[in-house]
Amino acid sequence: MNTHARVSDQLAEKFKTEKETPYTRFLKDEGLELINGNYVPSLHEVELKPWARRGGNAVFMNHDASRTTNDCYVMEIPAGGKLEPHRQLFEETVLILSGRGSTVVWDDKGNRTSFEWGPGAIFGIPLNANHQHFNGSGTEPARYIGVTNMPPLMNVFEDPNFLFHTAYDFEGRFSGEPDYFAESKQMQGLLLETNYVADAVNLPLVEAKERGAGGGHIRFQLAKCSMNSHISQFPVGTYKKCHRHGPGAHVIILSGEGYSLMWPEGAEPKRYDWKPGSMIVPPNMWYHQHFNTGTTPARYLAFKYEGVAIRNEQGVPKAWISQRIGGDQIDYADESDLVRTMFADSLAENGLESKMEPAYEAEKADLPPKG
Repeated sequence: MNTHARVSDQLAEKFKTEKETPYTRFLKDEGLELINGNYVPSLHEVELKPWARRGGNAVFMNHDASRTTNDCYVMEIPAGGKLEPHRQLFEETVLILSGRGSTVVWDDKGNRTSFEWGPGAIFGIPLNANHQHFNGSGTEPARYIGVTNMPPLMNVFEDPNFLFHTAYDFEGRFSGEPDYFAESKQMQGLLLETNYVADAVNLPLVEAKERGAGGGHIRFQLAKCSMNSHISQFPVGTYKKCHRHGPGAHVIILSGEGYSLMWPEGAEPKRYDWKPGSMIVPPNMWYHQHFNTGTTPARYLAFKYEGVAIRNEQGVPKAWISQRIGGDQIDYADESDLVRTMFADSLAENGLESKMEPAYEAEKADLPPKG
């Protein structure tokens, strides 16, 4: 069944005005561009415009459901500069793309902490905490990507002054703890309990065979926020299992080269090539699959809204469960011939061969029978 659901221009015109929301109007009033974020070849090269409120240059990138779930933006801090002090009644997770600097976070009682960051650092901004970012270089700009859940909050309150200037400390989220942004090694299953990771590119991962191809995985919930995130890695000559889930998973390539396939049910897969700094945001319930065709392991970071993770009654994301038993993951044994042919051809172009046979064989031990 084809669920792409394209309709006539006449019917679409009747709903055109409903695509605008308080959130999209706010961005226009701020003088910012709003571009398609489902596929961004390079976050390092995307063009930015001045954002007076923050004191830097920025652009917002939206996926298919961002107007009601989450969004992202890229911000650049000028060389030798800093952003304006800021607070917000919504949550944000940050990845440093380039540059070095520091961030100061404080509450209304005067409790204050600071930390330094460089390329590959990830951290969360505590809800409504005052904060300010500083560029540590006098010659080069610093650039980061932030994923937020501003859209639903802006749509509810429709008042930027309320969202950005409300004096209230969420003490359960942040109370000026001096070690708040210290790196942690506390693990619970796949979850690393921390508010800061200095180097996401080289962070040790946990084995996650359920996603296929001998990959590693680790999960975060930064700054106690309702959004979550994870890092996945897969070896040379391999690829992840295909799956689908809800909207808003911002997949940012940290290392390696390859491509992803994305498609709605019933349609043909479309290919998106990536390298470090690329971003892919699969649309709502579109199948997608990631392939490593480079000479080094491929690693990505996914910042996402919890609503992405549709779960079964045991609390397991359906994207980790075989479609054979009602989940949203396609087993290797059930994938189309196109998947393997395209992968083999892409590897051959780089003088490489597939290393997937062990993964195909290992899957058989736990493969559910076809319904």
